[in-house]
Amino acid sequence: MDQAVPTLPSKLTRAEYYRWAEARPRGRFELMDGMVVAMAPERGAHLRAKGAVYRALVDAISASALDCQALPDGATVEVDDRTAYEPDAVVNSGAPMADDAIAAPNPVIVVEVVSPSSKSIDTQRKLVDYFRVPSIRHYLIMDTERRVVIHHRREDGAAIATRIIAAGRLELEPPGISLEVEALFAG
Repeated sequence: MDQAVPTLPSKLTRAEYYRWAEARPRGRFELMDGMVVAMAPERGAHLRAKGAVYRALVDAISASALDCQALPDGATVEVDDRTAYEPDAVVNSGAPMADDAIAAPNPVIVVEVVSPSSKSIDTQRKLVDYFRVPSIRHYLIMDTERRVVIHHRREDGAAIATRIIAAGRLELEPPGISLEVEALFAG
């Protein structure tokens, strides 16, 4: 279960969090409103889903010859000075992420694979937070139990449109990626 790490006395800035996280020998963490949150160990179905999503994004970008880069989990999406998430996959638009960078500089698609411990955070708090990042156009929430993708898309203006997709093509414009939903659950 995701939970706050109790050994830190105060809220951290993103820079303080990065320094703290780099000193950790192991473990996975995110920064949520200045609080360090430990992420639960991942189960096999979750790992397979993350791998399938990453492969599908790489293949779709390659097929479309887009100026984008698919990144697996580990790339950070910076929401504000006190919030930094590590989604399960990211598509960064434009120049590739620098070799020594921690954060995707221009995330356009963010993917989270829900688990029992992360479901409420992924579907509520992160939904709001990710769309605070101006470059993000699509937030995909994958439910491996129901084998559906919940696609949140920023429309022109401030509106966010939501679709639940169980089969068929998923069009992500921009940047111009087209995926088969079934491929996201392969494996």
